[in-house]
Amino acid sequence: MSVVESTVVEASPFVVARAAVRSVELLSPSFARITFGGADLDEFGDPERILDQRIKLIFPPSSGRLPDLEHPDGDWWAAFLAVPEEERGSMRTYSIRELRVEEGGTAVVIDFVLHLEPGFTGPASAWASQTSVGDELLIIGPRRGRPNGGGIEYAPGEAREILLAGDETAAPAIARILEDIDRDAAGLAVIEVPHAEDALAIDAPEGVEVRWVAREGAANGSRLIPTVLGHLGATATVTVTDDGTEELLWETPVFSGSGEELDD
Repeated sequence: MSVVESTVVEASPFVVARAAVRSVELLSPSFARITFGGADLDEFGDPERILDQRIKLIFPPSSGRLPDLEHPDGDWWAAFLAVPEEERGSMRTYSIRELRVEEGGTAVVIDFVLHLEPGFTGPASAWASQTSVGDELLIIGPRRGRPNGGGIEYAPGEAREILLAGDETAAPAIARILEDIDRDAAGLAVIEVPHAEDALAIDAPEGVEVRWVAREGAANGSRLIPTVLGHLGATATVTVTDDGTEELLWETPVFSGSGEELDD
């Protein structure tokens, strides 16, 4: 009689999901809300705790073919680096605006900022402004039920009041935080956007003021920083220089497929 030993392969803490566009909604001059679906999303994310969950999106290269990120160790980052650069596509960091587990599967909702001015449009804005139902990209994020997936940075500790501040690229994460935290929370959220019409509805706790400030052509940060300093009682004079980057004030470190931080 022979004994066959079984080997249990632990699933990676990350899901690399091939996701298809289910709907596209233009929310304002600067925001588009895109809903994604697909079987690969069935184990994606924690619908009970989203907050500012960081995820990665990989947009197709010029060929239109998404890279294969299968790896024997589940290390999607190593797999990504192994793909020839011209075949990788473009990777960007985003947050989840909504994660719905529905009868037909999991829906992931992401709000995209549309920076469409000449010289300011990167691959994410270009893709979001032209995409339609059925288009695909890769979404990388934590596996449902795995606590070590990482990617949530909101950690207020014992703070009695919170202060959240960012430009339009941070708006989706700030909005999700405000909708997920305790309803008795208090504080201020300041969000700088390109235009007054970009102020969106957020179901924030009654004790948290949401203050939208519009640049209307001024430099990035020129309305945000003085507003935050004024709230804190600071009197320093701040000079803001517009560096014209696509990803303004909302980017976080790159992590490997195993979760450790990588140097740029």
